[in-house]
Amino acid sequence: MIGNAGDAVAPSIDGVAAESSAGFAAVPDSFQRLWTPHRLVYIENGQQPDGDACPFCRAPELDDEQALIVARGRTAYVLLNLYPYNSGHLLVCPYRHIATYDEASPQEVAEIGELTQTAMRVLTSTSGCHGFNIGMNQGRIAGAGIAAHLHQHVVPRWALDSNFFPIVAQTKAVPRLLGEVRDEIARAWPAGSPE
Repeated sequence: MIGNAGDAVAPSIDGVAAESSAGFAAVPDSFQRLWTPHRLVYIENGQQPDGDACPFCRAPELDDEQALIVARGRTAYVLLNLYPYNSGHLLVCPYRHIATYDEASPQEVAEIGELTQTAMRVLTSTSGCHGFNIGMNQGRIAGAGIAAHLHQHVVPRWALDSNFFPIVAQTKAVPRLLGEVRDEIARAWPAGSPE
């Protein structure tokens, strides 16, 4: 629910009025609020929901649907980002727990590249995206949320996916549920690519 601290009339959802924060004991500010209680585990435990366990080492041990994995290769795999920048935001990760690209073997580098190319093709066919942001943040100082395990971002982009919401409301709206997106991408992933 989005609401201004100074709203006089609380907005409603399905006819039920949302509680306005205007009367709360706090100093009003200019921020809008998008309530996302599902992120609490992330906030309470840092970037790693299972304490010290690496989520990219743990994911392959789980069921594909539970881990949001869309494809598994020999040395690397592809999963949805749990906190996406856009619908269909994928991560390509080696199975090995390595921190930087220069630690990857030639086989891992090749498969990360192959999986990235396949991800681009699948996202284009399933979502009709117009372009991509692809990249790796190496180390926490460079913006890596999980710096200890190498991962490449594949973020689909559309001509009209930018709007005022992130700038004015400091909020990113993601229009599709992760499970739906995972199922669609997994179904469209070519069989035996790479195995």
